Amino acid sequence: MRHFCCIIRTVYGEVRVFVDFARISVKGGDGGNGCVSFRREKYVPKGGPDGGDGGDGGDVIVEADEHLATLLDFRYRHRFAAKRGEHGQGANRAGKRGEDTVIRVPVGTIVRDVESGQIVADLVAHGQRVVVARGGKGGRGNARFATPTHRAPRECEPGQAGEERTLELELKVLADVGLVGLPNAGKSTLLSRLSAARPKVADYPFTTLSPHLGIVRGSDLTFVMADIPGLIEGAHTGKGLGIQFLRHIERTRLLVFVIDVAAGAPAEAYDVLCRELGAYSPALLDKPRLVALNKIDLLPAGDAHRGPFDPGVPVCTISALTGEGLGQLVYLIEAWLRRAAEPRPQEEGKGED
Repeated sequence: MRHFCCIIRTVYGEVRVFVDFARISVKGGDGGNGCVSFRREKYVPKGGPDGGDGGDGGDVIVEADEHLATLLDFRYRHRFAAKRGEHGQGANRAGKRGEDTVIRVPVGTIVRDVESGQIVADLVAHGQRVVVARGGKGGRGNARFATPTHRAPRECEPGQAGEERTLELELKVLADVGLVGLPNAGKSTLLSRLSAARPKVADYPFTTLSPHLGIVRGSDLTFVMADIPGLIEGAHTGKGLGIQFLRHIERTRLLVFVIDVAAGAPAEAYDVLCRELGAYSPALLDKPRLVALNKIDLLPAGDAHRGPFDPGVPVCTISALTGEGLGQLVYLIEAWLRRAAEPRPQEEGKGED
């Protein structure tokens, strides 16, 4: 049985599907059977046993691939099995090991065992691999059972069955910076101005229906920025689109709250975002964040509407449309990323006898 979280978006007639959850069944290859054989050659009337061992079955391996961005492929295929090992043969010829099956998933995929609920792997780097179903051992041929008192054994072992299990794949986007905000706050416009990403931009709510990633090049740093679909009050309970994409915010290092000041009550919008993040996972409120007050080009001159926000949270005013204030925003992001990359000084007395 498969479960998917699919969002379908049509842009100028093009249909794109973003899938961030899938369930698959995997099975390691069975081991090959051992062989019962005796040496039969001219002038060797009583050759001994020479049955070879069966080959081991192949493994099923999950590998992270940075060129993938969705779990869409698993909508059409959900069963994966490695090849079985070849059977042993006479003349002490062992069977060939079965070929492995490699399942490629996007970077940021969590692999979880359905039966136990335990996380098998958290694949966060390109090329990272994990064996999720091991192949069975090949059976021993009759040559293995020969002893000084039992010189003509006729027994052999069958190959062992490969491991079989059901897995859940959950994709969480990896990014340095995550843009969060209410619908139509201007996150997509901001991402398109700061990077080469071209998310859909329109003047109606829920324009963004799937996360978008963009590479932002600052003065001396390059970082990945993610545009998360807009949140509404009650998103953590399933309202709007938030529950489907709140998981992606967990992967970001820094949150940028994009707030539409032209809509009024920026402090209230900030409180709504904090409540929804905290209701989904209190740990999200521990993430560092800054506030970007967007659309100041629609306000009268000098009207910044900064409003009361949490102490210590940097606030900057920007216009994603005109580009005003974007340099300051990138500067604040770069400054935080530089501080986060600095090694922390060891605690006084640590490591002393």
